[in-house]
Order: sequence, then structure tokens, then C-alpha cells
Amino acid sequence: MSEFFSERFGATGINKHYLLGHDAAAALVIDGRLVAAVEEERLNREKKTTDFPVNAIDWCLEEAGITYDDVDLFAFPWNWSEQVLDEILDGIRSSSAPEDAKARLVADMRDLFEQVVSHDAILADFEARTGHRPDPAKVRFVPHHLAHATTGYYLAGMKDAAFLVSDGRAERFSTLTGEIRGGRITVFEDSVTGAHHSMGTLFSSITRFLGFVPNNDEYKVMGLAGYAAPPSPNPFLEKLLTLHDDGRYSFTKPLQTDNLHSHDELFEEYFGPFEDTLEYTSRVSAAAQEMLNVATAHQVRHLRGRTDLDRLLFEGGVALNCLNNTPMFEGSGFEDMQVSFGASDTGITIGAAAHAWLNDAGTGPEAIAAASAPVTPYLGPAYDEAAIAEAVEGFADRVTVTRLEDDEVVDHVAQLLTQKVVIGWFDGRVEHGPRALGHRSILANPGFDDIKDIINTRVKHREPFRPFAPLVLEEQAPKIFEMGRKTSSPYMTFVFPVREEYKDRIPGAVHVDGTSRIQTLTDEGTPRLTALLRKFIELTDTPCLINTSFNVAGEPIVCTPTDALNCFMGTEIDYLILGNHVIAKR
Repeated sequence: MSEFFSERFGATGINKHYLLGHDAAAALVIDGRLVAAVEEERLNREKKTTDFPVNAIDWCLEEAGITYDDVDLFAFPWNWSEQVLDEILDGIRSSSAPEDAKARLVADMRDLFEQVVSHDAILADFEARTGHRPDPAKVRFVPHHLAHATTGYYLAGMKDAAFLVSDGRAERFSTLTGEIRGGRITVFEDSVTGAHHSMGTLFSSITRFLGFVPNNDEYKVMGLAGYAAPPSPNPFLEKLLTLHDDGRYSFTKPLQTDNLHSHDELFEEYFGPFEDTLEYTSRVSAAAQEMLNVATAHQVRHLRGRTDLDRLLFEGGVALNCLNNTPMFEGSGFEDMQVSFGASDTGITIGAAAHAWLNDAGTGPEAIAAASAPVTPYLGPAYDEAAIAEAVEGFADRVTVTRLEDDEVVDHVAQLLTQKVVIGWFDGRVEHGPRALGHRSILANPGFDDIKDIINTRVKHREPFRPFAPLVLEEQAPKIFEMGRKTSSPYMTFVFPVREEYKDRIPGAVHVDGTSRIQTLTDEGTPRLTALLRKFIELTDTPCLINTSFNVAGEPIVCTPTDALNCFMGTEIDYLILGNHVIAKR
């Protein structure tokens, strides 16, 4: 597949991300219950991999004790149909490009469709990588944005809701709205916005313009936005973004979806020639953030006006912009808003599987009601004490190991965290999605002024402007953070101002703009981690712990005990907690 893209499209920017997404993963639903899900990157150790998720599929089947022959339905979170191809080719033919260039692109797109993304090509690739070719009668190709919407619906407990999906692009579009009632989706067709006016792609273009990696580093732009106020007037709002009465938006200069450089001259016209300085990059980032906030708020206001449902689901890559989520919800008029732990393309395999199950002839209201409960993010591989001990043995000449009893771990680690130390925390099943949610995490005490710099430079090896998220008990969160109408944020998808009286108590978890992207904990959701936080509060009277992903820049979050040990040995993490093993360097 890679050879095809390289040979036919070269440096045009059309690639596997454009047509098949990124963040390859697999998920398994049995009788309406999600029993396993894991991202391929956790297993092949290639961050944001687009490779076929053969390892993830194999693990899901093994976890459930089944084979391919036991699977009733195979669901794929894209639907590149003949109709979609015809619409794309019509768009090429009607463009203003030279006729010979259009003819070449039409021919290449036809070949691309037939050899890579058509239903037959995908099933052939599936067979080549797994040795199994599914019966076509058992295969469902789920449109990408419907997979996103179903992810949010399923993970939130399958309650009727309105939804907004926004990302770089799906088969044809970049954003849409609608409703899900009783498991059935209605798309508001007049809300659909094409890929040439994609907020996700525009944000990726800005990410690249600022010197970062598109489809990967957008959160850095979000972090930089906290260092400056948006310019007034904001050229993105005054000159680029147009809001329409029907709830849609567009750009005065449409994007070239195959070229992330297409707006570089426009950005320099707005902000001057690029300067690799905090002042310049933060000013552009703040302007971009305000534009995104305005566009999505406009969509949600219109959605609120045409639905009688009080619950809002926000899914797609743009939903990971947590700086936007809190003000969007507060101004939305909806009673509740959920952003799932699988909001980006990491979660669409869950949505595709759930969509196939929900639309199967045998799935009725009773089956949906029986499976209607919020889903935990802890869905990936777990490793028992024997597997941990075996991994530790391979590092025996470089580490010291203390084996604790179950009831000793929390007290011991809480005592360590009273000091200025950094701890790798490895517990239970791997979490799903882009955030470390307390099973593969790096923990530290936010009461030290310099702890953020220590973790960024000595452990994570990343830019010093990057903030860290605090863990907080759900029942205490509104006392520490100005949460507005939200009462919880279990997946780090919302940002809240820190109350003035707590800023000096948790300086390591407060961003430069006085906010934090929090994760709220409950005894039911994360028993051991919540017990650790309670003990830490008892010892220090500090109400939070720093939580960041257990990895270094450019690598996936650790999955296996060996991954954790390698990361531990390659950084200045002070202690590693592997289950009941406390590990230090010799």
C-alpha cells in the first residue's frame, strides 16, 4: 500500500491518513458488551500507526478465547463506496485545474479505489494479513462519521442524544450533526460541511506552519494558546471564517485537502513571516483556538435549536481540543455534554462494532437496554504478577526490586510521593485512547514549583511549555476547580480554571493561563489509583496528583512490563511500580 501512495501521489500529501485514517485499532463486542479493545501502536510500538492492526485483532480474539470462525459480523469504520468515488471524481472534473492534471488525478483515484480502499480491496488486504477472508454477508462498512457518533453513544451508555462530529475529514465531509434515538442515527444533512472547509485540517495546517507534526502535535498548539490572548481583531475571524445561518461555517479560502502548505502565505499575511519564538507561536495559536471555539459554538447553538434532546455527544479529532469543550458546553443550552475516551480515530473501531451490532436484525430494544451502561476505558492487555516477575528478571543486573503485598502498595507509594520524585505507575489493563488514564501513567507531587520542568526535561524529553493534568477526587473537584455545570471529567476532555486559593497548592498542575485539564477519580472506576490519591491527600493535604502518559516524546504509551522497564531505564523516572513490584535503578 505504501508503495502505491509513494509512486502515484508522491509529495502531493494524499496518503493513507487521507483515505483510511490513522490510529489503527481493533475492538470486540460480544452480545452488546465491549470485551476487548486495543490500539495497534501499543503492540507494534509505532506511534499513531496506520498499519493493518493484525496484532490488535489477534489479541482481541485471544482475550475472548475465540477464532475468526466464531465472529458473526466484521465491521470497518470507513465506507469507500462506488457512490463516494463518483462524487470525488465529479469534484475533480469540475475543478479549475488544468485538463491534463485532472485526467491524471481521475485515473489515479480510480486505481487507488480499486487497489486500496474499495470493499473488495479491503477484504483482500484483510485476508492477506490474517489468512481469513470474511464472508461478504458478514461484513459491514460503516461510514466514518457514523462510527464516530456511535462510539460516543455506546461508550456513554446508549442514551438518546444529539451529536456533533468534527475531524479532518471522513469519506467526503469534515463535520456533521444529528441525533441518535434508540440506537438509530439521523444525520441533519443540511449541517454537513465538506472537506475543503475542515476545521480539523485547518488546525493541522496551522500545526505544521508552527513547526510541529500535523495529525500528531495539535495539542501543542492548544498548549501554546495559553501563553497569549487572541489578537483583536483576530484575522482568522475577520478574514477567513464565515458563519452561515444554517449552522454551518466555511473559509473564504477553501483548503486544498492534499496540501497542508496551501495556506502558509495566508498565515504570514495575517501574522507576519514565521518566527520560531514563544511570542509569535503563542499569538498564532491563541488566534486559531478562538476561531475553533467560535466555529463549534456556532454549530452547537444551531443544533440546540433543532433538537428536543438534552444530551450532547461531541466526537472526532476536534473533540480532543479540550480548551474548546468547556466553553462550548457552558454556552450550548444542553443539560449534559460527553466527550468519550475514544473521541479520535482510536475509538472508531469500537463505534463500528457497536454500529454493526445495533443495526443487526437480532438487536432489539431489550438487548440495547441490557447493554446500556457506561463503558470503562480499561480494555487492553493486562499482565499478572508472574509475567511482571519474568520481565523484571531480564533487568535484574540493573534494578533493585521490592515485592509488596496488595495492601502495602498504596501506603508505600503515597509515602514516596511526598518527596520530589517521579513515579512510573503500571496497573491492570491498558487504557484505550490517546490519554493515559491511570493504568499506564507517570505520577508526581504537584506541590513542587519545579516538578513540571523536571518531568518535561528529564523524563518526557519534550517542550517546556507543555502542561500536566491533575488527578482529583470527583467529590472534591468542584471545590478546587471552577467546573461550571460539569460535575466530573473522567477522561481529561475538559479544561477548568483553578480556584485562586488552590493555585499555590498545586503549582505543578496549573497551566500558565491558570487552568488544568483534570481527570476525576472514583473508587468504582479506578480503585487502586483512587486509594493512592486518598492516602496522598491524607499525608500532604495536597488535593491532586500529576498524571501524564507513561512514555517519552515520539513513543506510544507503554503496554507490557518490558515496555515500562525500558522507558524507566531510559529516563530519570525515580521509581517504577509494576503491579506489586517497587523497582529502583541500581
